[in-house]
Amino acid sequence: MIQEQQLSEMNPVMTMWRRRIFASTWLCYVGLYFCRKPFYIAKKDLGDAMAWSASDLGLIGSAYLVAYAVGQFLAGSAGTKFGARRLLIGGMGVSLIANIAFGITNDLPTFILFMVINGLAQATGWAGTVSTMANWFRRSERGTVMGLWATCFQVGGVLANGLAAFALGKWGFQYSFFGGSCALFLIIIFFVFNQRNAPEDVGLELADPDTSPDPTDVSQATGGWMQRIGWNQTILNTVLLVGCFYFFVKFIRYALWSWVPYFLGTNYALKGDEAGYISTLFDLFGIAGCIAAGYLSDKYFNGRRAKISFYFLIAMGGACLLMYFLGQVTLTLFAISIALVGFTLYGPDALMTGAAAQDIGGRGTALAAGIINGMGSIGAVVQEFVISAMFESSGGDLGPVFGLLVGASVGAIFALGLVLWRNRIGISDV
Repeated sequence: MIQEQQLSEMNPVMTMWRRRIFASTWLCYVGLYFCRKPFYIAKKDLGDAMAWSASDLGLIGSAYLVAYAVGQFLAGSAGTKFGARRLLIGGMGVSLIANIAFGITNDLPTFILFMVINGLAQATGWAGTVSTMANWFRRSERGTVMGLWATCFQVGGVLANGLAAFALGKWGFQYSFFGGSCALFLIIIFFVFNQRNAPEDVGLELADPDTSPDPTDVSQATGGWMQRIGWNQTILNTVLLVGCFYFFVKFIRYALWSWVPYFLGTNYALKGDEAGYISTLFDLFGIAGCIAAGYLSDKYFNGRRAKISFYFLIAMGGACLLMYFLGQVTLTLFAISIALVGFTLYGPDALMTGAAAQDIGGRGTALAAGIINGMGSIGAVVQEFVISAMFESSGGDLGPVFGLLVGASVGAIFALGLVLWRNRIGISDV
């Protein structure tokens, strides 16, 4: 079997397809950010133009995040049933249409409705792309490969922020949404011609039989749903525990995504495009952190995603403390703080929801990725409600907000510490 796998990798056709899969899935997730980030960049200008308060804007963001969280669980099952290709093409197309609607809508309930639609569409992205990558790459290479691949959501954040900020400064907030839709449209065309769910779809061997889709038709398989995808209660518990870790990590990530441009405008008196450009530091430094964590997990930690992620999380906690104590002193120190949080957060984020989800999930990778990301998305929902209320009740004081991020970092460290403990006593292997 090992020799067959080695021959498959030496096959130039397999090599070509692996590159196409990497590029198409990477661009797919980058593209989704073009229709996810404009709201956060245009939030202050949108609120000023529509006379919407911070609470109104928080309600819009929460509507998206609730739909996104629900959609993660649905996408995991849908990806297993219908295949990643159909799931992702549909999700990208619906998100593109929703963003066009944002640019022409001036009614709060209508805006919220389309934000819910966009959240459901965006939720197709992670489960679909991660399960595709699992079918084409083996466990022994996933740390490095997924570390590079998972730069998609940092690069996507940087490019989407940059495009939305440029359009905002040049033509107004409506064109932040229109520009994102145009970018995603081009990526959909590339995706259609270059993505396939698994090597067997193009007459090639499966890259890793242990983690490739079950060749048995799920609808005809016997036993419970866990048996059909090769799971047991231990695997499910591991997935849920990683989901708890991701609740706190995504709480922090979306808090910075959602509110940094707004805080830069209200507390540091920056223009909308200036705030958008500075906020990209979070994603920009996250690219380096993601690549570093992926490489280190394969090179020095024998594929142990949880251990290297734990070290990064401790550093992230320190970066959050820096933000709490010095973030309000000067704009420069605030910018340095968000850059450090980005570097230390994105490595664990990528490894535990990408490579680790593939390692744990096996044939149920799409479901594992959906559950983990769905639980993380609940954290994203919670932060939107809590931070908007906290910011208004404190009269615009950022201290309580930054303190909350410190607490969330402690929660993430504790949850991943439990995963490490399970690894040590032999319950799990992440």
